[in-house]
Amino acid sequence: MSSNNPSVLYIVGPTATGKTQLAISLAHQLGGEIVNADSRQVYKYMDIGTAKPTREERAQVPHHLFDLITPAENFSLGRFLTLATAAVHDISRRKSLPIVVGGTGQYVWALRDGWEVPAVPPDNEYRTELERVAAAQGAQALYHRLQSIDPKRAAELDPRNARRVIRALEINHVTGKRPSELPAVSGQGLEGLVIGLTMGRSLLYERIDRRVDQMMENGFLEEAKNLAAMGYTLGEGCLACPGYKELGQYLGGEMSLADAIQRTKFQTHRLVRRQYTWFKPSDSRISWLDGLESELSSIALNLAAQIT
Repeated sequence: MSSNNPSVLYIVGPTATGKTQLAISLAHQLGGEIVNADSRQVYKYMDIGTAKPTREERAQVPHHLFDLITPAENFSLGRFLTLATAAVHDISRRKSLPIVVGGTGQYVWALRDGWEVPAVPPDNEYRTELERVAAAQGAQALYHRLQSIDPKRAAELDPRNARRVIRALEINHVTGKRPSELPAVSGQGLEGLVIGLTMGRSLLYERIDRRVDQMMENGFLEEAKNLAAMGYTLGEGCLACPGYKELGQYLGGEMSLADAIQRTKFQTHRLVRRQYTWFKPSDSRISWLDGLESELSSIALNLAAQIT
């Protein structure tokens, strides 16, 4: 592998399709190291709720870009590209195979296809105005505004994630362009084989529901309580992803625990639908495999032989 043009293996797809297990298996067989491409797993203290690889799993092969910052900090696409690009080249220089794994499509395609992050400075006055709207009318009001301006970008975002919705509106306000039109492709991407994991939607939803139940057994509620005790607001910023907001509402007396768990399952189903807008079954860049295939690791290994 050349350090100037490293071979890269990408493992992508919706949540709960088995990306972590496949990545670790291939890393063992191919001498690989895993680079995280999940926008929530970069945060500390959010282990169970983000389905982060366990300590035991991460001890099996080298893992990169996990537990980088606290939930109080923002993590941008630009920062991901800087860190992921450096990690990929470093792994390649050590004659190992970089295996980029995650369900955040924006991160994956930006890295692979060489996106240029738009250098749009913050407009603090406009941002404050939008934050007031979100506080008064709810994040959904801003989401509807983004839908009218840029339905493509809106479809890629969680309506409850006010921070990312505000940033998209801010980019439009500053540049006069739809956020989905940015960033442009620079041609300096880290191309490689993209293996996508998928399965029938009803089977995937059942798998998600079982995983949420397992997360609760593993201490998800205790993790949410600890985050709240540390001063973080469940349901805001990076903690707007499925589960944290719902458990925060339970802890605040707004719903029962059973309702919070069921709502978490429903919101994770919605997350899957958004992830499929990034990882389309018709995308010729992706070699799709059934995540329930009994010989999945062997089939993926044969595919990976193209780049190793």
